[in-house]
Amino acid sequence: MHLKSIFRLFPIFFLSFLLFPSISLGDQVFSRENSIVRAVRKISPAVVNISTSKLVERGVNPFFLQENDDFFNRFFRDFFEPRKRQYVRNSLGSGVIIDSAHKYILTNHHVIVRASKIAITLANQQEFEARVVGTDPESDLAVLKIETETELPSITMGRSNDLMIGETVIAIGNPFGLSHTVTTGVISALNRSVRTESGIYHNFIQIDASINPGNSGGPLLNINGELIGINTAIYSGAEGIGFAIPIDRAKGIVSDLINYGRVHTAWLGITAQDINENLINYFHLPVKYGALITEILDGSPAKEKGLKRGDVITEIKKNKIKSSRDYYDQLSQHTANEIIHLVFFRNGIKQRISIKATPFPPDLALDLAFERLGFSVEELNRSLAIKYRLKDKEGLVIVAIKKGSQANSIGLLQGDIIRGINDLSVNTKEDFKKAVIRYRLKERITVLVQRGWTVYSISFKM
Repeated sequence: MHLKSIFRLFPIFFLSFLLFPSISLGDQVFSRENSIVRAVRKISPAVVNISTSKLVERGVNPFFLQENDDFFNRFFRDFFEPRKRQYVRNSLGSGVIIDSAHKYILTNHHVIVRASKIAITLANQQEFEARVVGTDPESDLAVLKIETETELPSITMGRSNDLMIGETVIAIGNPFGLSHTVTTGVISALNRSVRTESGIYHNFIQIDASINPGNSGGPLLNINGELIGINTAIYSGAEGIGFAIPIDRAKGIVSDLINYGRVHTAWLGITAQDINENLINYFHLPVKYGALITEILDGSPAKEKGLKRGDVITEIKKNKIKSSRDYYDQLSQHTANEIIHLVFFRNGIKQRISIKATPFPPDLALDLAFERLGFSVEELNRSLAIKYRLKDKEGLVIVAIKKGSQANSIGLLQGDIIRGINDLSVNTKEDFKKAVIRYRLKERITVLVQRGWTVYSISFKM
């Protein structure tokens, strides 16, 4: 065939490729519609764009400097009270419909935190307003609900306890406001821990596809189009890698958020400490790591299952426990009513046990605070106000300090007022109990203490 004839036929070949996308080699025809294409087509209608509006206040001083301006703070803070100016901040994220009957949407906590308005846009461009059902900053998960009679699609729940390193995964989201962007990759690692400014997050799925702002809250799928994780962009230092919250971890949290509006973390009734060389020899341990049980409360799940003081926990649900901190961190990853599988050593013999966790008993919260923090509180009344010469009308007053405790060594005094724990305001005993229960498994907490006109931020080890 002459060269001119080939050029004449080229437009015909090109048109054939446009009209018939299947690849043909002789008599063999290969469809381009692979499992990834089918999974994306199946799930895309359930993936939503989340747009939030937040009302933000910023101080404006007479010199038009920012409220946090060093020059203003150094010379003029004591003379001028900055005026507050309000403005609206908008942000974008992703989510996925997990229940078509009740119109529940699963997303990240950081996507909707402090939002005054939440708008949901579906793949077909339908728009709805959503409300927050419950949110959990510890796991970075939140559940939203759309109030509508319109029939909505939903995703198929999968499993994350059988994931394989190297397995193909699909992430869908709305990075940088670009709706329904699809990326694929493989699972690079499992049970990853990531340290951020907000704290340490555990048991993440690591993938080799980066998760950008706007992708947060979107679904991570397996090759069958099943939900195996929720993508999260909490790690700003990630380049070319992404992280997702395993769906098996999310299921218990979602259930609690829907039923109670907050998460009841697992409680076994165990107090643990680190082990050292002397304890390893004393307990005849064949391992050099673990968390030693030093106390088990009567009536607790651990007591009822037969665990004892002196047992050394070395594993929780296949995660190695190297220290007491590992034990508390792993326990915080589970919710009440979950079955928790433990590996422990007793008299040098390896044993396994399964315990059904329960919620932490609220009646124990004040005792726990006195034991670990070193102070007890009472709600402010007229008698306490006179005794400690307080002018405040409400709050929690420290009425006792435990000798040799953290509170004692820090220098807290009877009559100091507790104003908050971490991000929770505290005005009543019930507020205080809820805060202690919520943060009891944290390594450290921040307590706001008022003395006179000054409020101090004090870090306590839990």
